[in-house]
Amino acid sequence: MKILKSKKYSILLNIRKLSFVVVFAFILVAPFIFVNAAGTEVTTKIVNPLGDKITDIPSFISALIEIVLIVGIPIIALAIIYTGFLFVQAQGNSEKITTAKKSLVYTLIGAVLLLGAFVIANAIGKTVEEIKSST
Repeated sequence: MKILKSKKYSILLNIRKLSFVVVFAFILVAPFIFVNAAGTEVTTKIVNPLGDKITDIPSFISALIEIVLIVGIPIIALAIIYTGFLFVQAQGNSEKITTAKKSLVYTLIGAVLLLGAFVIANAIGKTVEEIKSST
């Protein structure tokens, strides 16, 4: 009886998998079938979800870096405050001071990477703009 039960569930599982494929294929093909059958034309425009300012890759990267800075700078400030708390909490314990120093170094490395990415992206963007305007 258990063999029949396990086969039953494996058959149901296969039917479920195949039905997903059939439904997915129908969703892909149906618009072409029904639009052409009715003789109508679809005149829908795709609206840019990012807004009118982001129209190319450099503007997208610039906007992305701005978002990362807006989120990252407060996180860095909180990490520095937390590191100061670790130094105060250490109270001369060498192991805790070592942990606090590592935390400070990692926080400063993260800050340098974050701000460095911003500086490098702006430098590259301005260089590309100068090259575009000179030609």
